[in-house]
Amino acid sequence: MIGPEGRLRLTLVLMLLLAPAHAAAEILLPPGFTAQVYVTGEGYQAAGAQGLRGIPATSTLAFDDAGFLYLARNGRRYFSGQVEDLWPIYRIPPGGARLTPDTEARYFHGPPLWNAQVATIRAGREVFLTTFDRERKTGVLYRLLNGRAEFFAGGTPQDGTPPLLRQPEGAAVDVAGNVYVADRLQGVVIRLDPFGRVLDPRYVAVSRPRVLAVDGEGQLWVASDGFAEAPWGGGPGAIWRVGPDGMPRLVLYGPMAGGMSVAHGSHLFVGDRQAGEIFAIDPAGNRTQFARFTFGDAPRTLGFAPVTPETRRLGIAGDLFVVTIARGAWPVNEILRISGPFEEFLRNR
Repeated sequence: MIGPEGRLRLTLVLMLLLAPAHAAAEILLPPGFTAQVYVTGEGYQAAGAQGLRGIPATSTLAFDDAGFLYLARNGRRYFSGQVEDLWPIYRIPPGGARLTPDTEARYFHGPPLWNAQVATIRAGREVFLTTFDRERKTGVLYRLLNGRAEFFAGGTPQDGTPPLLRQPEGAAVDVAGNVYVADRLQGVVIRLDPFGRVLDPRYVAVSRPRVLAVDGEGQLWVASDGFAEAPWGGGPGAIWRVGPDGMPRLVLYGPMAGGMSVAHGSHLFVGDRQAGEIFAIDPAGNRTQFARFTFGDAPRTLGFAPVTPETRRLGIAGDLFVVTIARGAWPVNEILRISGPFEEFLRNR
């Protein structure tokens, strides 16, 4: 006799065998949660991705308070050879979208930038982007508001001085408006004031920091790739929480966090591409699996939609959005929307 878990596995196997090649990523969720495709695309074929739907690979996302989703194409951050590295970011309207090469221009937002990543959003409307010049090993943090990009920090230094940013990755903002930027190449997190002036060029020093988040208690979380040469490489990675004294405390060792986002105060949701799972972690390091991907699918990054009057009206407030890789074909990705009782899940974990 087949039990509930066995029936679920059998159902998923049948879905895989009977579904067309463009089926979305397979994901196992706790009871009460549902997942649906929010952003996808057609016509973006690449080696290893024939027959799969999706948009060009993206490893960063963020929401503004009005419910618009911001995405960025991956650039040449970690290896040479990609030519599609000068693009505007995508701005996806509430309700999601299906992009094609012929229609994607209607979703472009802001000027084309080299190797841009969506780093964070401040005050619900200011989009911060990091860019990286691989050959010159310099980076820039831009502030994007109403489609106009403004220089915020970094860039080419004065003669005889080292660049402030060499390979900026993720960023986070605290309640005072200060901006924290992870510089993977230098192995530091830089702290800037609300106007982009440097408060501390080595606020935190860890090996290859890449993803940042600030929780409801004002504490900074830092996810690093450890000794991995690229974020998709083997770990071990590490997740740190920085106290008021600026000292990092190791919370979890091992996972390679592709993305992380704060839920309900101080809990962190983390997407682990290597393990093919999403898990929650509290400040004490207690870890609970939330979702598991199957058949070679994996999460790339994730983020919660903010809870605002606009997102409540749209019905997406507090939902989790996940960039997924289907069947191991990384050149095209889809964005899943996961809805359910997150507060109850964390309370009963």
